[in-house]
Amino acid sequence: MTKIQSYLFTLALLCCALSPAIVRAEVVIKLGTIAPEGSAWHDALLRIRQQWRDLSDGELQVIVYAGGVLGGETEMVRKLQRRGLDAVAISGSGLPQIDSSIDCLNIPLLFDSYEELDYVRRAITADLQEKLESRKIKVLNWAEAGWVYFFAKQPVKTPDELRKLRLWTAAGFPETERLFKQFGFRVVPLASTDMLTALQTGLIEAIDVPPLFALLDRSYQAATYMTDIKWAPLNAATVIHLDAWKRIPEKYRAPAIKAVENIAKGLRERIRRAEDDAIREMQARGLQIVRVDQATMELWRAEVNKAYPELECTKKHPQLFSKIMQLHTQFQNQTKSGQSAEAK
Repeated sequence: MTKIQSYLFTLALLCCALSPAIVRAEVVIKLGTIAPEGSAWHDALLRIRQQWRDLSDGELQVIVYAGGVLGGETEMVRKLQRRGLDAVAISGSGLPQIDSSIDCLNIPLLFDSYEELDYVRRAITADLQEKLESRKIKVLNWAEAGWVYFFAKQPVKTPDELRKLRLWTAAGFPETERLFKQFGFRVVPLASTDMLTALQTGLIEAIDVPPLFALLDRSYQAATYMTDIKWAPLNAATVIHLDAWKRIPEKYRAPAIKAVENIAKGLRERIRRAEDDAIREMQARGLQIVRVDQATMELWRAEVNKAYPELECTKKHPQLFSKIMQLHTQFQNQTKSGQSAEAK
């Protein structure tokens, strides 16, 4: 081979090596969650990982760190803000760590059904997403982890009965702790990973978690009574830092969002069906449901309503709080009108 031929051959190899059709840089998205491996939430994230890989022909790679291996939600929010993580799948307890407006979805005893939650959340989604994007965080999808109920070592029917017990609350969430203390509850802040051990040893005597969580970690076996009150929905979302989102080629963004939304819709339907199944399964294994009559329910509502002026949402986001209360009233009126029409 002559020198000219050798030079041309080397040049051809170099051009091939630099060709965008052959060399493609991967976009790696590191995503953290406290959802345990094997849970419905973790399965949904694995499906998102696969669909993003498929729609980008392997260019988008998602690494899922599940089970809280990167810390609790407070720690993962810090990592997200400091760019140690690109995305998190996070509950409504952790979301207010990004922006306190999210607490407006956690108002106790406001929502009576998923239909009402959907109605209100759809109407305020733009407001919430705008606030999060001002913090450089983009919402990929909204979800929920089910209704929060009180599980206790002895029957709890009234607020006074709950006040006698040591109640767990997740450490690192001062607003929840402050609210519970305002109700006169004996709060014990602990990491989520310490909750079950604390129940078993007697450090705490009551917890507030969704039934699916209680079934998954078997905490219902230590707290064998569940008060039949939907305290609040545990909202959730998958969010990504805007810097990481901008690293994703624009041609993949719309398909990526659509894939997440489709998977999230299926997850919501699955969680809502599974919640009742979880309660029935726990009952079959010894869980006892403490029923609350209408008069006692009104007692709970009266105590909670007195606390509304002190909520973080009310004080920091009065316009959003007012909008939510108006939507709540609208939904209640529409529901009553519908029931009246059916009765006729």
